[in-house]
Amino acid sequence: MRTPLTREAVTRVLGPVDNTISAELVATGASEAELQEAHAWLNNDEALINEGRHFPTGRVAELLEILKLHEEETPEVEQ
Repeated sequence: MRTPLTREAVTRVLGPVDNTISAELVATGASEAELQEAHAWLNNDEALINEGRHFPTGRVAELLEILKLHEEETPEVEQ
């Protein structure tokens, strides 16, 4: 049986995130494994494509869109 995503699981996968983003991710009804997959696509899409993996669909695609939106809204901090 699939365990629904929780705020704690979001933090385990992504680290500290804004409450709004966390709530959006949890509201999808996705699992922690689906969030891990979406996070992998966000950070390594070219490698996954080269492995022959198909683009994400369903909940993983929904999570990926939320993560992309968050990434676009968050300014990078120069060090």
